[in-house]
Amino acid sequence: MTELQALRTDYRARKAQLLDLVASPIATVRQVRKVLQRMADLTDEVLRQLWSGAGLAEPYALLAVGGYGRAELFPHSDVDVLVLLPDGHSADTDSDLKKRIETFIGNCWDVGLEIGSSVRTLSDCLQEAEKDVTVQTALLECRLITGNADLVQAFRKAFTEAMDPKAFFVAKTLEMRQRHTKFEDTPYSLEPNCKESPGGLRDLQVILWVAKAAGYGDNWADLARGGLATEFEVKQIERNEALLLLIRAKLHFIAKRREDRLIFDLQNAVAESFGYTAGSPEGDRKQLVRASEALMKRYYWAAKAVTQLNQILLMNIEERLNPSTHAPRRINDHFNDKAGMIDVASDDLYRRNPHAILETFLVYQTTVGIKGLSARTLRALYNARDLMDAKYRRDPINRATFLQIMQAPDGITHAMRLMNQTSVLGRYLWVFRKIVGQMQHDLFHVYTVDQHILMVLRNARRFFMVEHAHEYPFCSQLASGWDKPWILYIASLFHDIAKGRGGDHSELGIMEARRFCKEHGVPADDAKLIEFLVGEHLTMSRIAQKSDLSDPDVIQEFAKRVGNERYLTALYLLTVADIRGTSPKVWNAWKGKLLEDLYKYTARALGGRAPDADAEVEQRKREALVMVALYALPFEAHKPLWDTLDVGYFMRHDAADIAWHTKQLSRLVATDQPIVRARRSPVGEGLQVVVYTQDQPDLFARICGYFDQGGFSILDARIHTTKKGYALDTFQVVTSADMDEHYREMTSMLENGLAQAIAEAGPLPAPSRGRVSRRVKSFPIAPRVSLKPDEKAQRWLLNISASDRLGLLYCIARVLAKHQIVVQLAKVATLGERVEDTFLIHGAQLQHNRAQIDIETEILDALAV
Repeated sequence: MTELQALRTDYRARKAQLLDLVASPIATVRQVRKVLQRMADLTDEVLRQLWSGAGLAEPYALLAVGGYGRAELFPHSDVDVLVLLPDGHSADTDSDLKKRIETFIGNCWDVGLEIGSSVRTLSDCLQEAEKDVTVQTALLECRLITGNADLVQAFRKAFTEAMDPKAFFVAKTLEMRQRHTKFEDTPYSLEPNCKESPGGLRDLQVILWVAKAAGYGDNWADLARGGLATEFEVKQIERNEALLLLIRAKLHFIAKRREDRLIFDLQNAVAESFGYTAGSPEGDRKQLVRASEALMKRYYWAAKAVTQLNQILLMNIEERLNPSTHAPRRINDHFNDKAGMIDVASDDLYRRNPHAILETFLVYQTTVGIKGLSARTLRALYNARDLMDAKYRRDPINRATFLQIMQAPDGITHAMRLMNQTSVLGRYLWVFRKIVGQMQHDLFHVYTVDQHILMVLRNARRFFMVEHAHEYPFCSQLASGWDKPWILYIASLFHDIAKGRGGDHSELGIMEARRFCKEHGVPADDAKLIEFLVGEHLTMSRIAQKSDLSDPDVIQEFAKRVGNERYLTALYLLTVADIRGTSPKVWNAWKGKLLEDLYKYTARALGGRAPDADAEVEQRKREALVMVALYALPFEAHKPLWDTLDVGYFMRHDAADIAWHTKQLSRLVATDQPIVRARRSPVGEGLQVVVYTQDQPDLFARICGYFDQGGFSILDARIHTTKKGYALDTFQVVTSADMDEHYREMTSMLENGLAQAIAEAGPLPAPSRGRVSRRVKSFPIAPRVSLKPDEKAQRWLLNISASDRLGLLYCIARVLAKHQIVVQLAKVATLGERVEDTFLIHGAQLQHNRAQIDIETEILDALAV
């Protein structure tokens, strides 16, 4: 065995021993620093041997830079080194030096070090640092491993003299903001990067970098001695930093590569390596909490603390670098306006007068020109959290102040976010504290529960702001006539506040909302409405997306449930705000149209107008004829088609669709060839497709199969059979392809391809097994199938819930076609990566219990991921 091989074997064995310490469930956050330092020490030892073996000695030096320079090395992080040469030396002109350096770097790789190297003279380093703040930051943390100590000392002296602390501070804070923007300015991503995300390790490193550049200290203890941080803050920083270090180290070990993201695939494994197991929260046996949820909640709390402390310390450092010349302007006895920031009149304000804690946010809302809180105020709040106990929450003055914040005409969104960021919201509303950092593995929420709630509150607030009226004009129109916006804000705050406890979170939420209203003196009528909204916040969405809105009984039943137009309007606004607040992918124009239709139909019923199918049909026919006239069709051109259609068709389609169908099909009523026409969807993204052909048993499945193979997703299907036995089916479909650029080609391809697929009438193609996302793989939901007769016992309702994937609807349609089941209505609700599909069906086999069980079983098999 050669000397290099022996070194490699020894290095691997010793590194494996250190990795075993990281992997152990009993590894504590206190141990992780020692392990990372020992990893760096081991690497130092190997590099010294390789440096000596390559014949590299005086006058050169080997430096550790970057994270390795901090004597902190993660299992699969790069080993970043700098070969520092005196001025006048160059590997380009000295072939012997070049050969030695190449031998050294090659041996590093041969031993198993993932080396990242640079070779520079002292002057080169200074020039590169001046041009690139990233290089400047790496050199700021340089550490001598071996070689010429005098050269390194000369470099450090020149580097320090060239450093401009103010410019460096600006550059690093701008870089941090850009990084935060990349991660959507939230530490609450469902797959956070424990190094780069807001609240990650990088946010702590930025503090030490700018402090070191300014000469304020090299570590947290130095910052405390210099008055930039309190001992309590340093203790909190070190505790949360150690947790993040341990998470990152475990990620590297489990992934067997450099991986800093807590991705879904790894969350459970990391949680188990911490010793977490699935269990019940707070003794509630109804609700099972995943190990990953427990870990992620702990991570989010740490990231939140880091975010707060990062803000406090950076503002303190900035104040010391650039002492404010702004004279404080008095706001009231408790607060001053200092350069647009609320500044406490004295450091012990909250200790002397705890009522001022909530007053801070009321002042923030109501004072013109205020942009945020000063470092002094943030620090005072951070250190006053222990004052907000049960007695504080029962104080009538505090309750009145909180209600004032909720009822203020402006600033509610910013105030609530700031209260959450500073932990005041969870301390005052103890029930809110329970859902801070709580994940939601339902495949359509992409935010933690607390962030979702604040997003819904923001959406509700926007309905009342003129500058956002263009986003959802109908919601803004309704909101303009609403007298008490704060009712919606409180309902938003409580609608999901009981998530994760087990049981029905809507029912539990009613109890919490009722308690809040009673304690805060909310008038009885307003409290009743808030309770209604919290209890029914899922109802309108469910009915709009799963029920046949052309059925007068559905509308009448919903109208009876809401009771009056005030309740209806409030529920509609909350429902839109809620769906928009789950994920950017969940809301679409089709969902918007369904909800708006349900609102308008229900408002009409609540206005005393009894549902009259005949009158509704006549009204739609008149509206459709007006539109048909614009197409310049011959007199009574509509009659051949309309004579074949029954009341059900006219109830299920609006006037614009009826007019479009008439234009496309009036001359082709008796055709023996399939007719397919497509246009841009009149309600938003995607296409609207109409299929007209002689009916056949497996037609719905055949159409779904074509859409599946073409990469289209079906949002809605309305199936109708004419009196002459023709199918007249209308589909709303979307695709990931660029609709604007390829609209003509896409519609032409779809019209010809689908017509041909129907005409050929061969065997149904095998379904494609669409890829499922990592999130679905990591957190699958058990598919559910429910088959039961509708309320009139004339048709059957098939409800399906499953993880989404391409081709899912076609798999279901094949099963139905196999059993000769006719689909009359299909409503497809895609909620992020979960689907909730509802079918109105009929068929002879549904009359037999055995056949029903076979159908449900086969559909469950088709849904299996």
